[in-house]
Amino acid sequence: MDSPEIHSTPESRLHFLDYWRIIRIRKVIIISIFFITTIIATLVTFMMKPAYSSTAEMKIEEDMVSDISTFNSGPGDNAPYDPYFMETEIKVIQGDVVLTKVVDALNLNVEWGKKFNPDGSPLKTEDTIELLRHYISLDADRNTKLIDVTVYNEDPKLAAQLANQIVDSYKEYRLDLHKSQMLNGISVLQTKYDEEETELYNMQSNVDYLRATLGIHDSGHETTPTPTLTEAQMESYNERMMESQAEYMKEDNQLAELQSLQATNPQALRDVLPTISPDDMLSDLLGKLRANEQKYVTETNYIGIQNPDYQSMLSLSAKLNQEIDERVNGQMFALESKVMSEKAALDALNAEVQSAESNDQAEAVRGQPYWEAKLVLQDRQSLHQLLAAKIESENADAIIPKSALVTIINPAQPGVAPVRPTKTLNIALGAFFGLLVGIGLAFFIEYLDTSVKTIDEVERVFQAPVLGVIPQNVGTLIDQGMDSSHAEAYRVLRTNILFSRKDENFNSLVVISAGMGEGKSTTCLNLATVFGQASQRTLVVDSDLRRPTLHKLLRLSNNIGLVNFLLKQNTLEEVIQHTGVPMLDFMSSGKLPGGSINILGSGQMKSLISELKQRYDFILFDSPPIMGLSDASVLASEIDMAIQVIQYRRYPQLMNIRAKQMVEKVGGNLVGIVLNNINMAQDESYYYYGGYDYSRSEDSQAAATAKPAGGDDRMGIQQKY
Repeated sequence: MDSPEIHSTPESRLHFLDYWRIIRIRKVIIISIFFITTIIATLVTFMMKPAYSSTAEMKIEEDMVSDISTFNSGPGDNAPYDPYFMETEIKVIQGDVVLTKVVDALNLNVEWGKKFNPDGSPLKTEDTIELLRHYISLDADRNTKLIDVTVYNEDPKLAAQLANQIVDSYKEYRLDLHKSQMLNGISVLQTKYDEEETELYNMQSNVDYLRATLGIHDSGHETTPTPTLTEAQMESYNERMMESQAEYMKEDNQLAELQSLQATNPQALRDVLPTISPDDMLSDLLGKLRANEQKYVTETNYIGIQNPDYQSMLSLSAKLNQEIDERVNGQMFALESKVMSEKAALDALNAEVQSAESNDQAEAVRGQPYWEAKLVLQDRQSLHQLLAAKIESENADAIIPKSALVTIINPAQPGVAPVRPTKTLNIALGAFFGLLVGIGLAFFIEYLDTSVKTIDEVERVFQAPVLGVIPQNVGTLIDQGMDSSHAEAYRVLRTNILFSRKDENFNSLVVISAGMGEGKSTTCLNLATVFGQASQRTLVVDSDLRRPTLHKLLRLSNNIGLVNFLLKQNTLEEVIQHTGVPMLDFMSSGKLPGGSINILGSGQMKSLISELKQRYDFILFDSPPIMGLSDASVLASEIDMAIQVIQYRRYPQLMNIRAKQMVEKVGGNLVGIVLNNINMAQDESYYYYGGYDYSRSEDSQAAATAKPAGGDDRMGIQQKY
């Protein structure tokens, strides 16, 4: 078995006219809610008592941070910027603290108790505050420090009095709060100051005890031990040590060089030593030695070795050399002694400095507890002095008035004219709200309504063509006449059915619907009437055995009919009745006896259909609702064609879709859909279906020129009787 073809559902797009259609259809709801809301708004507006307004304007400043220069860079800086300050203060003004001051100042508990309590008893403060809040409106001017306090009341003087009192109460609250904070802060500082006084006394006693116990010498201003060597003395010692060190190094180097010459070249030492360590005696001896040697060299050529002068010169040279050597040795010894002396002096100076430093370190270690305790004491004394200065500053600041925290710019004045209610605005808003609610409710009802509404919707959802559109409140064409404005809708339906036939031999048609009251029987009868008026032999059969209707519309008898023929109680000629319409016959349902429920599915029914197809050009069957009953499904399976009548905006789409599926499941040939009971004037989607009418229909003209029924010579069609 081939699987059924699945049709893709086209995408639905809403147009502006779709919204306008919903508004037109639901205009009764929209207009009703619009007028009801407008009337209510008007009545409420005129019932409201007139109210006057009075506005007091004030400027508010943030609290100042009271500090002194010893604690920060400047005396008296502003508090950090708070972006929520104005909003916070508005909440404060509306708070219980400020409003309680207003209630107490104006004795509102008693005054409003007389006004609002039947027995005149005073109101509770919380009730009065809540009532007062309804009269107050606060507004902060943007980018300013100004707040407008507006009060609404029936009494203009009371409104002004309340506004001014609220401003005064808020100002008093700010001043009291600032003063309370200052006094609390001073109290805390004073307590801290007294506690530190006792602690400082104990610390001072501990320092004095350590000084006496450790034997510390302190003039009272030092915070560390006094060193043995002052800084100037230490600097002088360092300079002397550097000079002695340099001198010692210089002479030690010279001594080393001279000692090296003495060991390697004593003669050179004689010449060098006088330049390093001047000595007149050594210089004189060297001069004499050089003169004697020069004389010796000069006279050697003239005198002999044995000459007494020669011997005398030798003796003198030897004596001079001995004296020079002794003098050189003496000088070298003197230099060595000097170097050793400078080394000893340098070592002594260094030892003296090290001894002083050792003494200072020992003294520092010994007196460390004292000096540490004294340093802590001095730090605490400095903070204590700052705390004392802070207390003095806060005391002075508390005395200075802070009236600039809240400044009244414009006091409230009694209003001249009432500001509430604004009648025009209230009525306009009521009308607008009513219109808005009405439209919203209309669209909400439309959203909840899942019934069939438009042709496009039917063809998109049901995947079946719409063969006809029947207007609202259509009766039978037999009563209204074929020239009725509604007849053309059925002529269009007949034409579409003829063109929708898959086979020209299909001449039997069953009219079905999903539920009761969709106009199925009226559609069946009027369609048969149109077929008869077109000079086509037509039979309409009332196959709704449970609740037959067609005999009532035709005003004919239902004593015998389809049931009697199927039970073989009467012949076909006996159960067929003539109507007032030429070429149109009628077969009623007859009386259905008990136990004959499935009679439409019998073989006798199939034989009847076959015989009627031979006798008539078209046979139309009226059927019961297909949902819940099997009769309509049986008829749809046995008859050539089926059309489904769907009443406009009556049953949900799913119910009608289910009816279509039931026809298709039994193998019925559903040729299309008929939309019934449509208000052409209300729904613009169908205006063109009812906008044209013939004075004399095409079918009427065809009936006038058609041959009589007795002259029909078509093959296979027998005469009726």
